[in-house]
Amino acid sequence: MRLTNYSDYALRSLIYLAVKPAPQTLANISDIADSYNISKSHLTKIIHQLGQLGYIDSVRGKNGGIRLAMAPKDINLGILIKQIEPDFALVECFAEKLPDSDGINYNASHDERYDTAKSPGLPLTLIDETAVTANKSTSGCVISPVCQLKGVFFEALTAFITVLERYTLADIINNKAELDWLLS
Repeated sequence: MRLTNYSDYALRSLIYLAVKPAPQTLANISDIADSYNISKSHLTKIIHQLGQLGYIDSVRGKNGGIRLAMAPKDINLGILIKQIEPDFALVECFAEKLPDSDGINYNASHDERYDTAKSPGLPLTLIDETAVTANKSTSGCVISPVCQLKGVFFEALTAFITVLERYTLADIINNKAELDWLLS
């Protein structure tokens, strides 16, 4: 399992904003990009999405910028990753969505075959292997209907997400002084 750079940069951006000296201090995308030596144009897309998700406030104007929209203790890492990571398809028989503990499916359209009440806490669904393409050949792996390996991967991914859900942004910035010094 490897998170995308998109998720990495989103987490780094939130860390940057969380260690600012005053909670209302505004930063800008260039500050964050320069601190981490990452692409400003790529970071712009990430900051935009974080704003849409309610993690960041944007202030327009000459003296504008961005800041955290909520306290670091209220930003759950597992929920954030499920919202911004494009997929968790470790193998082709996994679907691309992860429901949060509140039952909302993130990152994909609603699939009526998935019912969080029947599978509470499970972070992903399996693709319907009975789907048949237009040329009548089956899609996916031929052993998927009886494969035991996907259960192992499913368990591992569930554990990965469960661990992330135990932490907030506040948990990973408890060394604020050192982070601020390194990001200055």
